[in-house]
Amino acid sequence: MRIAEYADFDAVGLAELVAKGEVTPAEVEAAAREAVRAVNPQINAVVETWPADDAPEPGSTPLAGVPFLIKDIGVAMAGRRMELGSRLAAGHVARSDSFLMRRFRRTGLVTFGRTATPEMAYSNTTEPVLYGATRNPWDPERSAGGSSGGAGAAVAAGVVPLAHATDAAGSIRIPAACNGLFGLKPTRGRVSMGPHFDEVFNGLAVHGSVSRTVRDSAVLLDQIRGPEAGDPYFAQEPSRPYAEEVTRDPGTLRIGVLTQAWGGHRTSAPVADAVSRTARLLESLGHRVEEATVDLGVDWEDFLLANARQWTANLTAAIDELAAASGRPVDSSTLEPPVLAGYRYGQRVGGAEFVTALAVRNRVARSLARCFAVHDVLLTPTLPELPVPLGTHAEGAEALDGLGWLRRLFDISPFTAVFNVAGTPAMSVPVTADAESGLPIGMQFAAGYGLEDRLFRLAGQLEQASPWSDRTPAVWAGNHTDR
Repeated sequence: MRIAEYADFDAVGLAELVAKGEVTPAEVEAAAREAVRAVNPQINAVVETWPADDAPEPGSTPLAGVPFLIKDIGVAMAGRRMELGSRLAAGHVARSDSFLMRRFRRTGLVTFGRTATPEMAYSNTTEPVLYGATRNPWDPERSAGGSSGGAGAAVAAGVVPLAHATDAAGSIRIPAACNGLFGLKPTRGRVSMGPHFDEVFNGLAVHGSVSRTVRDSAVLLDQIRGPEAGDPYFAQEPSRPYAEEVTRDPGTLRIGVLTQAWGGHRTSAPVADAVSRTARLLESLGHRVEEATVDLGVDWEDFLLANARQWTANLTAAIDELAAASGRPVDSSTLEPPVLAGYRYGQRVGGAEFVTALAVRNRVARSLARCFAVHDVLLTPTLPELPVPLGTHAEGAEALDGLGWLRRLFDISPFTAVFNVAGTPAMSVPVTADAESGLPIGMQFAAGYGLEDRLFRLAGQLEQASPWSDRTPAVWAGNHTDR
């Protein structure tokens, strides 16, 4: 299979070719490896590949035989390294598959490598010391986002049609926006985090994917959703497969628009213009669109402080466990300044402060639930700016404490974390692009708890009304010839 032909297909399309016998899984995998060789030197998205040991039965699932990459955090594959983008965890090899990895295998995905993440997934850009910066395929001088920046860059450049991603404060949606992809953060409890990471930031983090087409994300979520015995969180199963929702009419939705973020953060003119254009598109599709006021139930500074305490307390416990397992010290030789600052801040978080932070989480969730009683869907920019230049996050980072680093992350991405705290589904959709630079601009849509079906219906409608799959970045595997 030629690399240019391979890059033209989404995951469902590749699986259909395999099912018909027009191409073998080995031939598709070979094309994916060729794509890595062609573009990865320019974007540094894939940190390791290996000989795949999966032998999927063609046609056994809608994704059987599709090449796949997992993120270097959150999902364990037996016998393979999971280094969390950190020198502290360098060389760590998983002893067994996590629950999610077992589901990826049952889905028939051919997992042949892992993608870059910032250290401990603790940033919304992917520039770890361990691997070096991941570059945006649309403009290699800009960030690919984070923390699933490796996944986002790999999919955008045509290495694979979809890839595993995680999201604790926007880490699916931010790379989707930066790289011109579709990315949906599922409801809390939709996909099992177990058995080793059940309480990632106390329910803020979820598993998902980034993809070039809506149907790929829907089909994958159908394959991996559902709890495992003993999971701490649970989301009611949908009434029908998400794959079917993509082609269903969403009906007339009440869509509330929030262009300017909480905390006084201002949205740049190109992004605000993109929101206006998206609102007009939604109105042309028959939806009722109006400006929204969204009350978080707490003020922004209290929201920020609660998240800092919740994040850093969890981070500190994870680092202590890694240090004990690796025998390495917790200092600047093993951790980057923002993560080390977060570790030290977390050491000082008291039990009562932590409980108060969880109470803020619950207050935000209830306040958002009241908002979704008025609006079927909320529309915001995914990010208030175009993808930032590489190095932006690092400027002066060594002087920040744990709260200061989180403030920086939330300044850069003020719209996304709220929906992690509330546990509700949210997606970034590449509806439009910046007219001057051509850089993609993601629009975020959020719905009430458990309502991914509503979002998939809307996403499918937007994909038909404003197609994006024919837009390809400067770094694109399909432009390369086979060796």
